[in-house]
Amino acid sequence: MKSKELLKKTWDFLWKEDSLLSWIVNIILAFIIIKFLIYPAIGLLLGTNLPVVAVISESMEHQGNFDEWWNSPAICSDNILNMNRCTQAEWYANKGITKEEFNKFPFKNGFNKGDIMILKGVDFDKIQIGEVIVFNSGINYPIIHRVVEKNDVIQTKGDHNQGQIINLKTDERYITKDEIIGKAWIRIPYIGYIKIWFVDLLRCMTFNGCKFS
Repeated sequence: MKSKELLKKTWDFLWKEDSLLSWIVNIILAFIIIKFLIYPAIGLLLGTNLPVVAVISESMEHQGNFDEWWNSPAICSDNILNMNRCTQAEWYANKGITKEEFNKFPFKNGFNKGDIMILKGVDFDKIQIGEVIVFNSGINYPIIHRVVEKNDVIQTKGDHNQGQIINLKTDERYITKDEIIGKAWIRIPYIGYIKIWFVDLLRCMTFNGCKFS
């Protein structure tokens, strides 16, 4: 009898009571259910341990229409002391990718910071040039870029970037099978800004305060 009364009180508290404490408990419960039940279930279904990512950089954005982006500046050299200025068209031509081929790629117009990308698992052997993959990097978050070359390893590049990331922590010319998390499947525009704003809020509350422009 007592257990039924306790269950009824708990139910009323969660779903009927209109108090601040009830709202806080509901938010915590929702977070736990999503993170530890729903999210892993989606990952199991899609074959990746990271089925949903928020795009946090502008590295895949296209400014203007496709032709404007295709003719925008790039750097056709890995030597930072002797940078060979070129266009995106020339950069991709050096990889053997034509404009006609690029127009057939998934997400040919890129995507934006703040978008949500749904991922699915993919075998290394089935990854194709032009697909967008997510991979672990030397930094504290995964990178989502387009495959531009494939042999024993994979090379990627962000559409918006003038060249590939090559530094002490990350070199996207040598992405191995073990570093690949999944490939982009579905894009949901701008919903990811909720996560970005929340993370920024936590950061400015934790460190040196918030700066607003």
